[in-house]
Amino acid sequence: MSNLLWKSLVVSPAVLGATLLLSGTAIAASSTATEVLTVESQAGAEVVKQPEVLAQATKDAQVLDQVNRYSNEGRSQSQVTSVSQFSDVQPTDWAFQALQSLVERYGCIAGYPNGTYRGNRALTRYEFAAGLNACLDRVNELIATATADMVTKQDLATLQRLQEEFSAELATLRGRVDALEARTAELEANQFSTTTKLQGEAIFAVTDAFSGKTGDANNTVFQDRVRLNLQSSFTGRDILTTRLSAGNATGFGIRNNNNDPIVNNAAGKQTFEVGSTGDNSVKLDKLTYEAPMGPAQVYIAASGGQHSDYAAVNNPYFFDKTDGGNGALSTFASENPIYRIGGGSGIALNLPVGKPGGILKPSSVTLGYLASEAKDPAAGAGLFDGNYAALGQLNFNVGNRIALAATYVHGYNGTGSTLFDSGLDTNPIVGTSQANALGFDRVNNLQSASSSNSYGVSAAFRPSNKLSISGFVSYHDVTGFGANDDYEAWSYGAGIALPDFGKKGNVLGIFGGAQPYSLRAGAREIPYQVEGFYKYRVSDNISVTPGVIWVTSPGQNNSADDAFIGTLRTTFTF
Repeated sequence: MSNLLWKSLVVSPAVLGATLLLSGTAIAASSTATEVLTVESQAGAEVVKQPEVLAQATKDAQVLDQVNRYSNEGRSQSQVTSVSQFSDVQPTDWAFQALQSLVERYGCIAGYPNGTYRGNRALTRYEFAAGLNACLDRVNELIATATADMVTKQDLATLQRLQEEFSAELATLRGRVDALEARTAELEANQFSTTTKLQGEAIFAVTDAFSGKTGDANNTVFQDRVRLNLQSSFTGRDILTTRLSAGNATGFGIRNNNNDPIVNNAAGKQTFEVGSTGDNSVKLDKLTYEAPMGPAQVYIAASGGQHSDYAAVNNPYFFDKTDGGNGALSTFASENPIYRIGGGSGIALNLPVGKPGGILKPSSVTLGYLASEAKDPAAGAGLFDGNYAALGQLNFNVGNRIALAATYVHGYNGTGSTLFDSGLDTNPIVGTSQANALGFDRVNNLQSASSSNSYGVSAAFRPSNKLSISGFVSYHDVTGFGANDDYEAWSYGAGIALPDFGKKGNVLGIFGGAQPYSLRAGAREIPYQVEGFYKYRVSDNISVTPGVIWVTSPGQNNSADDAFIGTLRTTFTF
């Protein structure tokens, strides 16, 4: 047998063995890439909303990123002349001899510029193609340089048979590469943006209020709210959020037994009413940017910032970030009212502290400052001279099932504003007239400017994956700048959620407690609110949530009958 045939027989087991190994890992990598294309992540509610980088690429963007990375890695491979050039290949490795033969005798293996071979991780299809191409080039070189005495028809026939023997594996590999290239071309031609992900939420809600004069004064309504969210990431770890919103929802008019409206009241207010323009006109209601800075996560709000954007709320399954359509029906059941004090423009950061390990998990400190009149240069407004709220919060976990947070908020409210307005407008987002009117005569506006110091505690306990218990309590000490303007307010609530109740993705929730209230000015009634809802997941993108909200003593008014609000909410996400 000729010298070339002998070389072929020596080279072939190593080359073909490596080919089979590389093909298997390449196919496995291909399967992983295919799963990226076909499997959508499902948002699982956690016990605590830990502050984290919110930028997550879409499936399409992930595939494009993989393709670009694979391409760059393939181009970065460089030929080595000795196996000792690989810093991560040791003589004790099981494949050392094969690699040594392929590198030093046949020049058939390429490595990375940093001197590594990375033999312990899955091989990408581009890396495999680069390695296979190097081996084929070497074989062609041997054939091209061989003399008539070294190359015979029998040698070529042997090589052809060996190639045919493994044609199925090579064809499978080529098919997967071709499919990926076709998919990549389609994505590149039709993608919305390489840096921006478009998200959307549309809410349809049929709702009505019942009981007493409140029921008589209101009719059944069909309302909507639509949001388009542009999330851009420039580094893969940061996120710029630009949100457009439109809606036509307005709240029900709560009446006492004399048919007088209870003004400045947010009892029973629902999350889809927040940010609604009332006439479906479009507005930019949020513009924020988040990025890591060393160990800290920084949050900057140019418009529409809320404390719950960056602080852990600890109310899983009830809280849906920024008053979305997949959590509780009411704003009260969604989160502790302390997070509704102030909002708008400002900055916040989350900083991890402590060491991991043990029962107590690493803690984190959250600090934030938001001003609702930051855009107004007039006297008594601006970033520091108008309404603002500064938040400080300590977060920590006990094991993997309990999350706790202690919150402090110092705020300033000028005349004509309300305490729990999330910095959006002069109307309260949560609470009752007595608390929101700062203890005065149940009117919309403050009689004088006031400062407030609020303290809150929230906790969530998840004994199993099928049960979540959460609750909060908050105390608000308000000091008015006029005579007899001081008052105190309280709020507390607790809820039980049963995730995956009846079907994966469904949630059955019951939440009850006391809306923010003040016992000043002779008002002794405590306005309780109880809510029950069942979110039924029709598909990954559609959910239907029927529910009932029961409000007692709305507006702390003992002459008002209990109010009942029934809702059928349908949420589309895309």
